[in-house]
Amino acid sequence: MARSTTFRLTARPTWRLPNLAPLGLMLASLPILAYLLFPILAIIFRVDLSAMLEHLVAREVGQAISLSVITSAWSTALSLLFGTPLAYLLARRQFRGRSLVDTLIDLPMVLPPSVAGIALLMAFGRRGMLGSWLNDAGISLAFTSAAVVLAQVFVAAPFYIKTATAAFAGIERELEQAAAIDGASPWQVFRYMTLPLAWPILLGGLVMSWARALGEFGATMIFAGNFPGRTQTMPLAIYLGFELDLHLALTLALIMLVVSFGVLWLVKAILRQRV
Repeated sequence: MARSTTFRLTARPTWRLPNLAPLGLMLASLPILAYLLFPILAIIFRVDLSAMLEHLVAREVGQAISLSVITSAWSTALSLLFGTPLAYLLARRQFRGRSLVDTLIDLPMVLPPSVAGIALLMAFGRRGMLGSWLNDAGISLAFTSAAVVLAQVFVAAPFYIKTATAAFAGIERELEQAAAIDGASPWQVFRYMTLPLAWPILLGGLVMSWARALGEFGATMIFAGNFPGRTQTMPLAIYLGFELDLHLALTLALIMLVVSFGVLWLVKAILRQRV
């Protein structure tokens, strides 16, 4: 008589992630949060209010603030105008050399600011590859307010382009195809379908680009110089003030801190309402 054999299957124990308590996560997060917060608080508590009020009405402070606002607005607008078509191209088209173009856009974000400044000077300076021709035509870019904008666009535009590329790539193509089937032109599809769907993310990319342009220092210093009233933005004024007057540097640093935090907070609030 055949002897029956019974096989018993034993389930292997499954490995699970530990269920960390919220208190434990908070305690683990405190070191990095404290490290990020402490330098900001150090600026706030170190500012002398009387010296701050005195510097706020100073001519050089007003010039640095106005120049930073104007140039960062121009650089953000140029990034939007010329970066949007490139981002849409990268998101929707596959072409030879696309990886090279994508890497080229990433490059300014990882280059040291001094290298970016030297590159701009060699390209658009009076003896640069293109700058020499412009100089012969009576156009001088280096060490002017236009150089500040060019430096800001070079280092800040990639932040918007990368964000916009991800925004356009994340839109469902079926929605656009349905609008096209209903008779909408490509421009109408882009204006009334693609842009409204991508706009919250595009806005975030624009803010990141603007913040990078507002804080640009190294490339501006080399390509545009540090001339009060002409090329001296707030970061450059902070650098000069740190050498000559610490209270002036603290005043400008606090202004940049408050403005940057306020704009980021406002944009995040708008994005939360759109979700």
